[in-house]
Amino acid sequence: MSRLVVITRDLMDRSRIQAEVPDAVMVRSVDAPELIDAEVILLDLASRIDPALVVAIGPRVVAYGAHVDTEALDGAITAGCVDALPRSKVFRRVAELLD
Repeated sequence: MSRLVVITRDLMDRSRIQAEVPDAVMVRSVDAPELIDAEVILLDLASRIDPALVVAIGPRVVAYGAHVDTEALDGAITAGCVDALPRSKVFRRVAELLD
């Protein structure tokens, strides 16, 4: 079981997250089988995946995106994500998401 599964296509995001949580699993779509066993799913809103689709999978979902895109961040909360963080905060707090 993967504690943290991250949905992102951004290579820089992947490396920054894995620097903090080396065993984080990276996937590119909601079809990835790794999502089912996750404790926490971290969703990059830049991936343009509907947060409601990810929330429906079951585990806790935390979304992240540009701090200026308040519409997307607010939409993620409305869709059922437990939190929606600006990109800069998620990289500082990624290990805390597992607590």
